[in-house]
Amino acid sequence: MPQERREGPERNPGLRRDAIGLRDVLFQSVTSMAPAAAVAVSIPAGAAFAGGALPLSVLIALVACLFTASSVAELARHLPSAGSVATYSAQGLHPVVGFLVAWTYLLVEALVPALLLLQLGFTVAGTLHQEWPGYPGGLWWPWAVAGAVVIAVTGFYGIRASARLGTVLGVFEVLVFVVLAVLLIVSAGGHNTLSVFGTSHTPAAHKGIGGVIAGSVYTVLAFAGFEAAAPLAEEARDPRRTLRRAVLGAALSIGLLFVLTTYAITVSYGPDAFAGFGASGAASWDGVARASFGVFWVLVFLAVVNSTVANANAATNASTRTAFALGRAGVFPRAFMRVHPVHRSPVVGLSVQFAVALGAALGLGFAYGPTTAFLLLATLVVTAVISVYLLTNLACAGYFLRRRRAEFRPVRHLLFPLLGIAAFAPALLTAAGIPAFSFVTRLTAPVSYAGPAALVWTVAGLAVVAFLRRRYPDRLAATGLIHLDAPPGPGPAPRPATPLDQESP
Repeated sequence: MPQERREGPERNPGLRRDAIGLRDVLFQSVTSMAPAAAVAVSIPAGAAFAGGALPLSVLIALVACLFTASSVAELARHLPSAGSVATYSAQGLHPVVGFLVAWTYLLVEALVPALLLLQLGFTVAGTLHQEWPGYPGGLWWPWAVAGAVVIAVTGFYGIRASARLGTVLGVFEVLVFVVLAVLLIVSAGGHNTLSVFGTSHTPAAHKGIGGVIAGSVYTVLAFAGFEAAAPLAEEARDPRRTLRRAVLGAALSIGLLFVLTTYAITVSYGPDAFAGFGASGAASWDGVARASFGVFWVLVFLAVVNSTVANANAATNASTRTAFALGRAGVFPRAFMRVHPVHRSPVVGLSVQFAVALGAALGLGFAYGPTTAFLLLATLVVTAVISVYLLTNLACAGYFLRRRRAEFRPVRHLLFPLLGIAAFAPALLTAAGIPAFSFVTRLTAPVSYAGPAALVWTVAGLAVVAFLRRRYPDRLAATGLIHLDAPPGPGPAPRPATPLDQESP
């Protein structure tokens, strides 16, 4: 009989070790940042505040994002684990905080595919209706279902198939906007100017540096996702080195792409009129592509569609690996650590993720309409993920101060995390609709339901913590363990690591 069957079903082969390299891990983070969708949809939200100075806002957002990316990269180098941000917070702060971070991050990555399926649905349906009026503009749901099936099937065949899909899709969307940006810069000719990196083109309502800062707060939300490589630690080759490069490389490279494309569209459209630029209509990337290069708009449309699928694929990888780590620790049902015997894909996690993503997309989409449902989920997801970033910055400082004092560097391990917190705190208030600044818009129903939903999820997490501390206190501590020293295949079960085991280099 095969060895696995002789040893019994409890012998779980685990995730596939050394399955993917730097390129695939890098594009896990790249596609999770959804560059095409961010360029075409998210970043233009800052134009109303920064106007023609939006390139400066994007540059400031890039620098701010790199502070938090540095914290994630430093922790990933020392704590490579499928638990990623949960492991970091458990080691740097406290196991209870680690579990709550995992609980929050799981909500984020489980709902990201749902909001992207909604975007896929209304983007395709709206464009088809615009080009061929006979197609019903409200027939969005078949595209959402098709996207969910593609992602689930790819994930079933393992991390190699999923990572390769992400790489191909990521390369395509980046190339489309790089080429279009270059064409726009060339066509702008004498209108190219570095004044867009100053404050002279801010709109009258948000004059000067205040408008630039407001624009950067909205723009920084487009950078979310750079950390998504971290949950692939146990499937990556040389993870301590690969993850660090992937997280920093994705944040920097896609940030520079954002700066390039924003500069190109600003000088092409006109800096002084750019405050009216948006995500749709003539004053949008689609509108400019149609007016300037004719059929090139098709590539822009395909890049945005591509971006939704690639981002949902990356989020599925992150959510299923996080659930796998929580199942292994015993704070989630053990079924979540079950993997396919051949493809080594976390099949239970994939099944649950498929049901959650499709159920949330269709349920909320039919209840409120796909666009409103998208805004509701986006508000919930962005608010939650920024909370994770804030705690990860704190965890970086705590980890190196408490556990690796000999390697502590004041700038890298204290100043950068503090600057990361300072950069993302205003973005958290903005995403949540808390009017701490004049440029923040208060949320209205049903988008405002995101706040109560996040509160309910947090209370549920605290209830789970109380149960675990009373019944299984050792399992909370297990969220801070790393498992790279365990054998990758069937064999004698290794001794569980202890927190003290993580102190050795």
